Order: sequence, then C-alpha cells, then structure tokens
Amino acid sequence: MNPLRAYDIHIVGLDNKRYEYDFTSDTSFFVAMDQELIKAGNVETHLILEKSETMIRLDFHIVGMVEQTCDRSLDEYDEPVDTEQTMLLKFGDHNEELSDEIELIERSTTTINVARYIFEFISLSLPMKRLHPRFRDEDDDDDDQNGKVIYRSGDEEANNDADDQSAIDPRWAALRKLSDN
Repeated sequence: MNPLRAYDIHIVGLDNKRYEYDFTSDTSFFVAMDQELIKAGNVETHLILEKSETMIRLDFHIVGMVEQTCDRSLDEYDEPVDTEQTMLLKFGDHNEELSDEIELIERSTTTINVARYIFEFISLSLPMKRLHPRFRDEDDDDDDQNGKVIYRSGDEEANNDADDQSAIDPRWAALRKLSDN
C-alpha cells in the first residue's frame, strides 16, 4: 500500500465547517516522496481544514525533527522543524497553482492529498545552509567579525572628495564648467 494514501482527505461529503486532522510522518513518508533533500525524520502535523462554499482553507502546524547532512563535515544531524503555514484551495473549473499559497481545484474533486503540502512546508522551514549544530557558533562568530562597521571622521571624507575631484577626467571637467554657467 502506498504510504501517502494516509494523507488523503475526502472532501466530497464534508459540510461547510471546521475539521481537524493529525498526521505522523516518519522515514517511510520521506522515502515515498521520492526526493533527495530529506532522507529520514519524524514529524507531527496538526491540520485545521475549514471548508466553505467557495474554498478550503488548510492551516498546518508542523513540529518534529528531520535528518540532515552537514554541508561542512558531511555528518548527519537532526534539524528541528516547527512551522505554521496556510494553504488556500479555491474551487474552480480547472486545476491551477495561482501562487505559493493559493491553488484552484475542480469542483468535482473528491479527495485532496496533503502529503505534498506537508513536505513542501517542511522543506521551506529548513535552513539553506545545512550546518551541524557544533559549527553554528563558529559561523555566528565569523559573521560578527565580518559585519563590523568602520567609522570615519568628517575630515577624511573631505580629503576623499578632493582626491575624487583631482581624479576627474579633464574632458568631464570641461563639460562640468559648461553646466555651471
């Protein structure tokens, strides 16, 4: 049986009100997604589905840990995941993704599968730079040293302006005289 079938929600018989669902995603979920970004993990998803005449609002709260490989040391580590995201599914006459948060679905749709949304939200919550926690303090220290601002007095700026004017091409100086008249 396909492990992603557990993420199907039958919407055809739902009344226009609020429903709550809980999903547990483990390593089999990430393997079934057929991707290379996340190989293993254990994540709990609490989904609030609000159905109305014109749309379905999906509010996801995803908490857990996913296994990542450090870009620097290639060591595996657990990256915490804690994200809240919203997805709107509007009823229409065809299927179309309008934006990252809004999709059109056909009115005749009987079932929606939320596995893709859960995986996308987990992926988006992960840092782009995958660093083992033992390297993060070092990386923060490097950022602090590179981020220092050097302040100069006003006299140095006046000297720089004089140097800039002396370095102006004489052709531009002639044109500047014309514009000053």
